[in-house]
Order: sequence, then structure tokens, then C-alpha cells
Amino acid sequence: MGTKKVPIFLIILTMERENLKMTELIAPSQFWLFGFFPTFILSVLIPVTGVAAFAYIIAKRLAPLVLAAPDKRFDNLPLRIYNLFKIWLVQYRQPRYMLAGVLHMIIFFGFLTLSIRSMSLVVIGIYTDFALPGFSGAGGDIYNVLKDIAATAVFVACAVAAVRRGYFKPARYAVPEKYGHDHTSEAVFVLGLIMTLMISESLFEAAEVASGHEAFLLPFTLVWVFKFMLHNASHATLQAVHLVAYYIHDLTFFFFLCFLPMGKHFHVITSIFNVFFMRVKKGNIKPVRYGVSDDKLDDLESFGVKKLEDFTWKHLLDFYTCADCGRCSDQCPANAVKRPLSPRFISIKGRDKIFKNYPLRGKFLPSENLIGDIYSEDEIWSCTTCGACEQECPLGIEFIDKIVDLRRGMVDEGMVPQSLQKPLSAIGKRGNPWGKMEKKRADWTKDKEFAKICSVNVLEKGATVETLYFVDSITSYDDRMQDIARSTSKILNCAGIDFGVLGKAEKDSGNEIKRFGEEMLFQDMKEKNTKAILNSGAKLIITADPHAFNALKNDYTGLPPVEHISQTIVRKVKSGEIRLNSVQDNEKIYTYHDPCYLGRHNDLYEEPRDAIDAIPGIKRIDMLKSRDRSFCCGGGGLMLFYEPEEEQRMGVLRVEMAKEAGANVIVTACPFCLVNIEDAIKVAGLEGEMEVLDLAELIEQHLVD
Repeated sequence: MGTKKVPIFLIILTMERENLKMTELIAPSQFWLFGFFPTFILSVLIPVTGVAAFAYIIAKRLAPLVLAAPDKRFDNLPLRIYNLFKIWLVQYRQPRYMLAGVLHMIIFFGFLTLSIRSMSLVVIGIYTDFALPGFSGAGGDIYNVLKDIAATAVFVACAVAAVRRGYFKPARYAVPEKYGHDHTSEAVFVLGLIMTLMISESLFEAAEVASGHEAFLLPFTLVWVFKFMLHNASHATLQAVHLVAYYIHDLTFFFFLCFLPMGKHFHVITSIFNVFFMRVKKGNIKPVRYGVSDDKLDDLESFGVKKLEDFTWKHLLDFYTCADCGRCSDQCPANAVKRPLSPRFISIKGRDKIFKNYPLRGKFLPSENLIGDIYSEDEIWSCTTCGACEQECPLGIEFIDKIVDLRRGMVDEGMVPQSLQKPLSAIGKRGNPWGKMEKKRADWTKDKEFAKICSVNVLEKGATVETLYFVDSITSYDDRMQDIARSTSKILNCAGIDFGVLGKAEKDSGNEIKRFGEEMLFQDMKEKNTKAILNSGAKLIITADPHAFNALKNDYTGLPPVEHISQTIVRKVKSGEIRLNSVQDNEKIYTYHDPCYLGRHNDLYEEPRDAIDAIPGIKRIDMLKSRDRSFCCGGGGLMLFYEPEEEQRMGVLRVEMAKEAGANVIVTACPFCLVNIEDAIKVAGLEGEMEVLDLAELIEQHLVD
């Protein structure tokens, strides 16, 4: 037995090993530095220190979640597992932004593939011949080829992403001065770390292969390129590259692991949990507080979110998980018209607040009121609750519940915009935001021309009916929107449906009341409507108002099934009970505007289109922003009364989109959209060029008598 010393960059490395061939390299677990220090110690010290530091950081990061409000997120496990597979693993939403999405998917899948190699390398520094079960022999050879491909693809994707982020700087990554500095440097730094991991792992293997170790290397992969570069290198050089590359990879890996919880890249760790716990039901709003029933709300000392810990643990996890990709704000209609709201910064400011109040070193800080500290009143009231941000987020981050909870807190403190105080008060007194008399709720049925051809059963004194038409406030009281009620009634009558309306017993459905934070007022409306509906004996509820449809379907309990008029039309057309005449004006080109509370919140995209297309000869085209990327008109519910700070009306942008698509008739299926788009056409100066009508009106015009 003898000792052979190998010089490496002026460092003398020694080792003892019988029958050593000159072409073999010494494994990291068997090196001796300076002839007396075993690198085995480094192989143990680096991961132990890294894991300990990571555990400490994570414990600190979990502290605010432990102190946060409760949240019910362990229901619907099969659906949660499905979401985890579809949204997290398959990365279903990433290609909605094609270039960025494809780059992210390459990095994501590459990371998953290389995670096995990275974990194995940590152990190889201690046990030279370590291999995970199934990764030795042929299985290991196949995996090695796959991980070489993955490393190369990730390296290229990171390089492209770094240039794109650092040089081209897409607009959605920009950070207005009022929100602080942007995160470009952090993003590029992390991409550099990932590229370092890919290079070091490939060099580690390339040196081994160049020294004579047999392995198949796929041409043009990183390891193949590095092996080609090293093929004439001396044994000492190969030994040095092998050793240095290993410890660069080890140090980078654990530094990266501990760096992730420091900023926006925390999502690398938290995204799997955030997607698993994301909302599984659309359209509804979280309870004021989980575990407190509606009849016990009066017992609560405080409503909504006022301080950081008032958020639920899932919503704080949302803050941690935000990747700062800007997709939410890019799709947000409020942000598009320069309202003081950008959903992206709801999350970023929340995360920064957690980091400030829960530092890694030192005492935790007491929480201040969030409104006036990190959020402004106008910012929170600017949201239309359209759901575009949540639909777009690839990580399952929720915004609407946070916005509503913050509004609940402001309402509890009396911080309600002056323009909303009057309609809210009117709803409390009269059951509608206009403050009109309850007995006039069914006056639309008394129109002379309408009454001649269609009789509507207004339920009174215990009368019952099989099908209930729930009209809701705007369609009952607004002169223009009453046409929708009359058209809907004609359709139901033509379809042979025996229906009735509640008349003065009907109250506002409360969809917007709840979303504007007036929980107790909503509970009052819900209680009265529920009692009236159940007393009607109805087995089916039909409405032409998506806001009423959403509230009755998702916010109420114990009611019969609820159907939007578009569903009724399609069902009756298929059965032959409704027949439609051919379109008369071939010059008209129609486009359908998806209402937020029919589309994104309830996934009704095709039924309205099918109803339109049932008209023989009609020409219909879709706008660029349609279906789940539809652009909010800005007129939903109480937003008709709110006076926001904005540069342009959302409705005007929407009308311009329809014009760019080549349409001259906009069809919608929501009275709020109708009133707002009609007004937008006037503001845009497009009267005579563009028109808008409700789906019920369009169908009623083509009914075969």
C-alpha cells in the first residue's frame, strides 16, 4: 500500500487506494486537502449547515401563518389533487403567456428531473457509490441521458429568460415608483444561480467521463460540450474540475435553498402547497370567519381584515407564493384604466409587510391597520371583483376574498365611500339601491303593449308556481332594463313555461352587497329572499341577471336549482319548444361580451353563444378578449354608483375591442353590462356605428310566434 500525491492548482491532494489507475478520479468523499484535511468533512458540513439554516428560516416564515385566522382548506380532496396535477404539475396555465410560459415550463420540468440528481450528489459526497433504488444499471443510464437533456434545456431557458428580463424588460414586470424598486436584479441573480447549478453538475460529470469513465453522452448537451473541451486536459486538471465543480454545486444548491424564502422565489417552495389549497369553488365569498355561523355574526367583536393576522393562513401563503409575474395586473381591467389598483402589488406589499413584521432576527413587530399603512381605501374599492386576476394566476393566488375582507374591515370602521352610502342605505330601507317603493317592483309587467301579448303571474297571498323568474333590482326598476324583463317573460311564455315573479316580496339578491363588505345587510336580504322563494313553492329559479344567478347559486343555501336564461333558451331550442326565425339584417355582425359573473365565476361561456348561433344565418365573431379572458365592462352592481379615480372607462375599452374585432352589434347577457356598454358607446362617439342589446332581447326578436 502506498500514498500517491496529486497536485491540483498548487493544492496537494493525497489519497490511499489500492490498485489505483492513473485515469481514475478521486471521489469527493475520499479527497484530502493539503494532505491532512478530508473533504468528507465538507461533504457533511455543507448540507448539515444548509438544512439547519433552511429549517430556521422556514420556522420564522411559518410564524405568521400560525397566528393568522383559520381557513377551511381540507375539503374536496379529490378535486384538490386534480388541481395539483393540472395546475402545478402540468403547468396548465403557463402557456397563456406563451414565451414566458414555455420558458418557465422548461425550467420547472428540468428542475423536477434534476432534483433526483441534486439529492443524489449531496449523498455522493459522503457515500461514493450511492444510487437511489432503480437508478443503477440500465435505469440509471436512461436517467443520466434525460437529466443531461434537462440540464441543457434549463441552462438555455435561463439564459433566454435572463436576457428577456434584463434587456427587453416586458412592461408587465415594471414597478411604478410608488411601489418601490423592481425585482429584475433578483430575478436575474436567481437565473444565474440556476445556470451555475447546471454548469457545475455537467462539469462534474464531464471531468469524470473525460478521465476514462464509460458513459453515453448525448451530443450537444452541456456535459457533452464540456467533455469535448476537456478531452486533452491533464489528469490533474480533470481532478481539479471534478472536485471544484462538485463543491460549487453543493454550496450553490444549499445557498439557493436558503435564499428562496427571502423574496419572490419563495414560490418555488410554496407553490405546491398553495395550488393544493387553492379555492375549489367559484363564485362564492369566504365566510366572515370560519367556524362562526351566519346567525352568530352579531357576536363577533370585529369584522373583516384590519391587521395582518386577520388574514387567513391561506391568504398569507398567497403573499409568499406570488411570483411577481404581473399576469394578474396585466389582465386587471381596473389596472388597465389606471385605477389605483394593481393586484400584483396587493400580494407584494403583503409579503413585504410579513417580512417586516416577522424578521428572521429580532422580535416580531405589532401589526398596524393595513388601510393607510400598505393599502389605500381607493385601491381596495377600485376592484370590480371580475375575477380576471384569479383566472390568470398560475399559482392559485386568491384576490377577491382578500379584497372583500379588507372592505368588511373598512365598513366595520365606517370607512365607506360617500357615493356608495346612499345606495347601501336605500337597499336597507327599500330592498333596492334606488330606494324606490317595493310595490313598484313588478310595474314593468303593466306596460300596455306588453300586457296585451304576455301575462306575468305576480305571486301574492300564498300563491305558488313551478318556475320562478327572479328579476332582481336593476331589471325591475331601470326603465331601459325593464325591456330585458319583458323579453325574458316572452321567451318563457313561448317555451310553454308556467312561471311567476315575486313582485314586492323580492329583494335585491345581494351579490354586490356581500362583495362590498356589508355582510349584515346581505344576510338580511338573503333571509327575506330565501323565505319568499321557498314560500313560492318553486322547483326551478330562472334569472336573466348573472349577479342574481351567482348570488342565488353560490351565496344562498337551501334553494331549488338556479338557471340563467341562456341555459333555458338552449335547452328549449334543442327540445324544439323554442323555434327561431332567420336573421333579417345580413349587414350586422354580432359579438358576444362575456359577463364576469356568468363566465369566470360560473363557467357559462358556451350556452349564450349557442343561443345566439341558434338564430339561422346570424354572423357572430369573438373579440380577442373573450371567454375566461373577457374584459370587465366596469358596471357590475354597485359599481354603477361608485365614482373611481380612472383615466378611461372600462366600457369604452370594451366597445373599442368589439369594433376592432369587426363587430357592429354587441350582445351581452347581463343588465349591468348592457347599461354600461350603452353608455360607453355614447362616450366613445360610436352611436350609429355600434349598438348593444341583451341576449334575451335578441332571442325575443327572432321568436317564431
